[in-house]
Amino acid sequence: MKPLSFNKSSLLFIRDQSIEIRKEIGEALRDIQKGILPGLPLSRPMPSVGSGVYELRVGDSSKTVRVFYFVKYESSILVFHAFEKRTQKTPPHEIEIGKKRLKELLYGKE
Repeated sequence: MKPLSFNKSSLLFIRDQSIEIRKEIGEALRDIQKGILPGLPLSRPMPSVGSGVYELRVGDSSKTVRVFYFVKYESSILVFHAFEKRTQKTPPHEIEIGKKRLKELLYGKE
């Protein structure tokens, strides 16, 4: 099983969510660690952020949350951006934050 590596801000955001959202994120990440990539509607590729990047799509009765993760890293799965989604389309600034954080984790600048 591959370990998880988190961007600090993303981990704090996830920890601040409802138990229902945390449980769904945790179960999905555990499957990903085992090599099982979930499909739609739970997860989808995010080529606009980078090759090998996926987006978890979870929510509860009050909000929708997105979590970007990267699976092509050999030593671990990188969880690098999490945010509350308020619009149908992923906002461009969230994609830019995701790109920046992924580079920070890949190249050790966090």
